[in-house]
Amino acid sequence: MSIDTLKRIGWFLLLLLAQVIVLGRIHLFGVAMPLLYVYFILQFPSQHPRWAVLLWGFAMGLSVDCFFNTPGLAAASLTALAAIQPYYLQLFVSKAFTEGLNPSLKTLGYQKYAYYSIPLVLLFCVLFFALEQFSFFNITRWLLCTICSAALTVVLIFTLEISKKG
Repeated sequence: MSIDTLKRIGWFLLLLLAQVIVLGRIHLFGVAMPLLYVYFILQFPSQHPRWAVLLWGFAMGLSVDCFFNTPGLAAASLTALAAIQPYYLQLFVSKAFTEGLNPSLKTLGYQKYAYYSIPLVLLFCVLFFALEQFSFFNITRWLLCTICSAALTVVLIFTLEISKKG
């Protein structure tokens, strides 16, 4: 087993435990939920096989679903995000530098990392809450949950990235 795989397993367990033990109990104003496990998919390097990113995304989503009794909700949303992430990452880096690039604040810089992470987190939250409500009857509540949860998740991701950078 390579060091990269061990690090990935460590991040998997760390983010899963953080979500289950601490973050899953936070519901700010009844609308904002921190969904930090999305960060697991955001940090996959560009050369990682796409099938492996999909499997890791599905495994993380299914693990979260098991703990929160949301059958398939996180798994579907995170697998969709894992399918898009490798292609979306290529938009921010020239082809000469894509080989072996780990997307982070350190490698991309503040602006490119914000353009990389914010839309992906927002897409995940749109999928997650659309599947959770499974209707657009109360669209204001859906929009509020989506935007507030995405904002809270992005703040947590940037906090983690800044602490890793320093």
